[in-house]
Amino acid sequence: MTPFAYHASPDEQDAIASAVAGGRYIAGGTTLIDLMREEVEEPKRLIDINQLPLHDIRETADGLVIGALARMAEVAAHPAVARMQPLLVETLLEGASPQLRNMASIGGNLLQRVRCPYFRTLDAACNKRRPGSGCAAIGGINHNHAILGTSDHCVATHPSDLAVSLVALGAVVRIRGPQGLREFPVEALYRLPGDTPHLEHTLSPGELIVEVFVPYGPYAQRARYLKVRDRASYEFALVSIAAALEIDAGVVRQARLAAGGVATRPWRLAACEAALVGQPASQATWRKVAPLSVAGARPLSGNGFKIELLQRTLVRTLELAGEAA
Repeated sequence: MTPFAYHASPDEQDAIASAVAGGRYIAGGTTLIDLMREEVEEPKRLIDINQLPLHDIRETADGLVIGALARMAEVAAHPAVARMQPLLVETLLEGASPQLRNMASIGGNLLQRVRCPYFRTLDAACNKRRPGSGCAAIGGINHNHAILGTSDHCVATHPSDLAVSLVALGAVVRIRGPQGLREFPVEALYRLPGDTPHLEHTLSPGELIVEVFVPYGPYAQRARYLKVRDRASYEFALVSIAAALEIDAGVVRQARLAAGGVATRPWRLAACEAALVGQPASQATWRKVAPLSVAGARPLSGNGFKIELLQRTLVRTLELAGEAA
């Protein structure tokens, strides 16, 4: 591990100023410390933000506000989250082992780096780690890689389960930085790789996630998260679906869908959402819209199975969401 300086920030202003001067935020450290040990990440200074008052989870008239430093386990166990947004509880429990859930923060989860083995292997070509070096995954072992949102420069899959469900629920991320406070949909936090895959998010230098707002909607109680993986414990998704439905008199009035494990960022299934509205909440409808989920897919040599698996996972998740109450 490369030597680094450490600073514990007492407030947001100090943290932001320290980051602008050259430093990396650290909360739970469940991703960053691993990458530092592997010398993939070599920050010169760590800014500990755990003293900042960003741990609250509170209910408002129109949704939930979750502090960026709230731990995954705290959010999953919170009664307001279980009552208003059960999809988040299911997603968080599927997203990591108990040990990681007790350490990992919500903000850190949203900004975790990819799990591509070539990104974490220093002698492998990786445009995320070393821009311009190439992408070893495209012609290599790519069983776990993306089929949507890829480019000729990167096919790494976005790793966060939580981000998938937040995108499906229309959540908003609130950011504080040198220019003050701003907010935007969680979906807009992530960039497609294009020809700059080393730029993964839309945050400016020094900007800090302070909280996430999850609006409450009539679809929230008919919501499920289904994660398909190679093994049941401590494994990232091959395919995952977050589905939230508003159903009235047997007809879909509103649908919110996002996919994980198949794309370079949490993948909103907008075409499927539009096709579901006004249709009967039935197995026939779920199967009819499923092919829309793979429009534009570019499978690689080892992950073509995700074309079929994504459609099957979507159908099953819609079944579960339709049955939820």
